[in-house]
Amino acid sequence: MTQPENGFPAPSAPAPSVPGARRPGERPSGESPAAPPRPWSRRLLSKADEAVVRGIVRVSDRALGPYQSAVVRIGFSFTWLVFLLFEWPHRRELYGPDGPWSWELGERLVAGNHAFTVLLWSDSAVWFEAVYALAVLSSAALLAGWRTRTMSVLFMVGVLSLQNRSVFMGDGGDNVIHLMAMYLVLTRCGRVWSLDARRARRSGAGGADLVGIALWSLLGAVLLVATAGGRLSWFGDDGPVLYVGWATFLWSLWLVYGLWWYVTRPADGRAGRENVRRLMDVLGNIVHNAVLLIIMAEVCLIYATAGWYKVQGSRWQDGTAVYYPLHLDYFSPWPALAEVLGSSGLMVMLITYGTVIAQVAFPFTLFNRRVKNVLLAVMMLEHASIAVILGLPFFSLAMIAADAVFLPTVLLVWIGARTSRATSRLRRGRPREPEEAAQPSGADGPARTLVG
Repeated sequence: MTQPENGFPAPSAPAPSVPGARRPGERPSGESPAAPPRPWSRRLLSKADEAVVRGIVRVSDRALGPYQSAVVRIGFSFTWLVFLLFEWPHRRELYGPDGPWSWELGERLVAGNHAFTVLLWSDSAVWFEAVYALAVLSSAALLAGWRTRTMSVLFMVGVLSLQNRSVFMGDGGDNVIHLMAMYLVLTRCGRVWSLDARRARRSGAGGADLVGIALWSLLGAVLLVATAGGRLSWFGDDGPVLYVGWATFLWSLWLVYGLWWYVTRPADGRAGRENVRRLMDVLGNIVHNAVLLIIMAEVCLIYATAGWYKVQGSRWQDGTAVYYPLHLDYFSPWPALAEVLGSSGLMVMLITYGTVIAQVAFPFTLFNRRVKNVLLAVMMLEHASIAVILGLPFFSLAMIAADAVFLPTVLLVWIGARTSRATSRLRRGRPREPEEAAQPSGADGPARTLVG
């Protein structure tokens, strides 16, 4: 290497070019340069966007928890039906013209709290018997899953009409039934374990639904008469939603049900009707999933508030609270059993503290399925014990039905399969029905709730 006059080395001559060769650090021809790594904030936003998209697809693609919603439907309709039949001999004293809460007092109360009840539309005994019979029949139909959409509305009307007529008749479970009756209207609780699901499997999409058309037309005529007579308001604070009257709510349901029947008729090649059907199906899934989440939140709120209020009580703090109801004649259908439990101080203390711990801890166990399932079984067993020991069967049945929204899907599918096989064995000489535990249409796998 030669040295120039200024002392720096002279630049070397460029190397001869060789075909196909590339310089160090040079990328092959046709290869795009590597993108610089994205900052962590962009990666986090990208993952959040993907999670949001997956969540939107999940809540709109299908109705989650079909088995849980079916169990809730069966549980509450069964509880209300048994209560109505059990109190049938005393129905006039509880909700009718022979009760201590007279028709005039009921009218004054409803004028103040704006509650909904059709029993105050007339003081006729015939009208009362018709409403009570309607409540019984709608409960039985909803229990069987016959015309679930329509019967859920009639079930709600029956529950609200009777309970708002005499607000002092109840043991705490009536409040839960009151809320769930309104929630069930907005759920797709007849997708499994219902006569509707059975009819859908047998007939598919073909055939005219003459019974449904007749029922829809009859209820529309009744609703028209009630609205024209001024019994229902369009707007105000007496509806199920603020500033939405019962006329607006019931007419909206009636129109939606009619539109759903129209768009689900056998296809005639009209793409517009199919698009409307898909849109309504998506909206129905979103509403169902939102209401199912509200039901779960409602149950958690019931237990959380009950537990925290108990914590503040001195008798719950010293572990003696359970002792007192066990020694009340009104809550002792089995005095000998209550005496055995109440005579043991250790048993009373364990039940008292265990009740508080279970109720306070239940909402937090939803983050762990196994712990949640164990505590759920404990809660159901506790309610069954209350039904037997304290003589509150309808309160216990209502709470067990509410707890059922958290039951694991695997257990419900297993129960459905066993029940279906047992039913098939009883049907001698008839072809076996498809399994009731089969997935509803449109499901790719076991549909779960957010916690089950």
